[in-house]
Amino acid sequence: MTDIKLLKTTEKRYQVLETMNITSLEDVLNHYPYRYDIIEETYPNDEDDKIIIEATIISPTKIFFKGKMSRMSFMVEDHYLHQYQVTIFNRHFLRQYLKMSTTITIIGKCQNDKITATDIKIKPLSELYGIHPIYSIKEGMTQKAFQQYVKKAFQHLKGQIISYVPEEYIIKHQLIHKESALYNIHFPETQNDIKQALRYLKYEEFLKFQLTMQFIKQQRNQETGIAKSFDTMKLQDFILALPYQLTKDQQTSIKEIIEDLKSSQMMYRFLQGDVGSGKTVVSSVALYANYLAGYQGALMAPTEILAAQHYATLCDFFKATDVKIALLTGSLSMKEKNQLYEQISHHEIDIVVGTHALFQKKVEYASLGFVITDEQHRFGVEQRKALKNKGKQVDFLIMSATPIPRTLAISMYGDMDVSTIKTMPVGRKPVITKYMKSSSMKPILKQLKDYLAIGGQCYVICPLVEDSEAIEAKSASQIATAMQQYFKNQYQVGLLHGQMKDEEKEKIMQAFQKNEIQILVSTTVVEVGVDVKNANMMVIYNAERFGMSQLHQLRGRVGRGSQQAYCYLMSSSTSKEAIERLKYMEKSHDGFEISMYDLQMRGPGEVLGNKQSGLPTFLVADVLKDFPILSVAREDAMKIIDDYLHQGGYLHFMNQIKESLKENNQYVD
Repeated sequence: MTDIKLLKTTEKRYQVLETMNITSLEDVLNHYPYRYDIIEETYPNDEDDKIIIEATIISPTKIFFKGKMSRMSFMVEDHYLHQYQVTIFNRHFLRQYLKMSTTITIIGKCQNDKITATDIKIKPLSELYGIHPIYSIKEGMTQKAFQQYVKKAFQHLKGQIISYVPEEYIIKHQLIHKESALYNIHFPETQNDIKQALRYLKYEEFLKFQLTMQFIKQQRNQETGIAKSFDTMKLQDFILALPYQLTKDQQTSIKEIIEDLKSSQMMYRFLQGDVGSGKTVVSSVALYANYLAGYQGALMAPTEILAAQHYATLCDFFKATDVKIALLTGSLSMKEKNQLYEQISHHEIDIVVGTHALFQKKVEYASLGFVITDEQHRFGVEQRKALKNKGKQVDFLIMSATPIPRTLAISMYGDMDVSTIKTMPVGRKPVITKYMKSSSMKPILKQLKDYLAIGGQCYVICPLVEDSEAIEAKSASQIATAMQQYFKNQYQVGLLHGQMKDEEKEKIMQAFQKNEIQILVSTTVVEVGVDVKNANMMVIYNAERFGMSQLHQLRGRVGRGSQQAYCYLMSSSTSKEAIERLKYMEKSHDGFEISMYDLQMRGPGEVLGNKQSGLPTFLVADVLKDFPILSVAREDAMKIIDDYLHQGGYLHFMNQIKESLKENNQYVD
């Protein structure tokens, strides 16, 4: 990396650059503009009221103050002799330049010859004409200063910038070289310059990511695992004794996992399925096969509530077998923990279910052969690695209920094999979902009372724990208090949120599961895994504040049994987009469709949570919008890896891959 001090700026500016994660000249060039101001004469049209004009001031400037706020207005005339009244807010310092007969450039919105200016330049339009990059900068930095740093960085690095993409792929895809791409992204003369720069930079980002994924996969394929052998007839008997008839997708997923367990290669599989599609049943079959082969299994869940539920489910599935199951969580007493540690280390326990407590130093497994993590995006890379390292040549299965299209999953989780469960279990009725334009429960109070009267239970979901001055939304505490008063001496109302201690949460959930609480007011802490078959009504306040995939996850808490379930989406939002999303939820029950729609509406970062999920944060590429480029990069990466393995080609690219693996832990598991 080239020394940042070559910029020859002040110490204070170096500190500001550091807060922007810029510590080298290369970092300066990799800090791309987030948008561009295209300055050319623009008049309002039918679709847009944007205006950019050169005009002359023809009236004195009037200024009005209200506290620290200011409003300034004056009249101008353009070169067509058309007159406009211009208003600009909080720019009173410009007054000294806005004299009669001064020629200025005005940027803003115009309606009925009245311009609300967002910017005023004391220069003619001809001097400003062109494409101007706008950067994300921190306090203490200006756009002008940063653009000067970019120029200096180019002067120092000119001729030293090497294209990461092999030449044959630059020719194949008609890409410009990296130096040209970087120059064009910072100093574009035309919109085509930006387009060509982005084509190269997006492809390069995806290619690096896919090479990393494929390289990890190749390394894993070369790692010898333990080929597990077991009595397939016993496994078949276990499957036939399950309380459910397996769906086609469950059967396919089980077949893929069993083949992995039998293989001498280590399993590294990603199992995704819609809410309620039966991933736990699939994992129980896999755990039983691992047990029959003589190994211990571990299932890690992100919360104690979910771990306890998995434990109860597995106990039910394995009640007719000799499998010994234990629940290990942080809330156990030291005595209970020590007893479990002893049993695990002597293989007196076959399957351990728990939270992050499963991989603490004191836990020593006698023969750990198979690890499953549920809702894996809630665990850090190091946590997953720590559990996997508790055994030798351990097979690994990751489960997720945030479904994304299979082709996207294969591209994003390219280092793993992907199994998908789309079909829902027989007899599961879709949850009837209704969007209600309301901020209160008034429109559905009768339905709620009638439902509670026949012995049902209800979830009430709120976006906040406590009232907030900053956010106008219902809080769980406020709603719980109101409902406790309303249903006093009739029904029990419980409150559950993430700020509670684990023991407190556990106590509330157990009371709800036992029907000691009829109405559970909660935040999204119930989003994952909580299973109460008698709870078949859900009311979600301020539904517009949740993402669609999150609403689908929440809705998946009801309709777990054979009863008809209902979900009411309450929202008083006037946003056209918010209403459209909530109406879409009424008619769609397919998590894959919903996540695709959500991806298109909000982008993958918000839906999948880049930082938690281990997905890379791309600088310019977008996994959804640029999916065709991602697919091409994946194919190219597979060929490059193949050439490297079989012909020794592209050696320097593979060395760069190894370096990026060291630098960027988000790609490595």
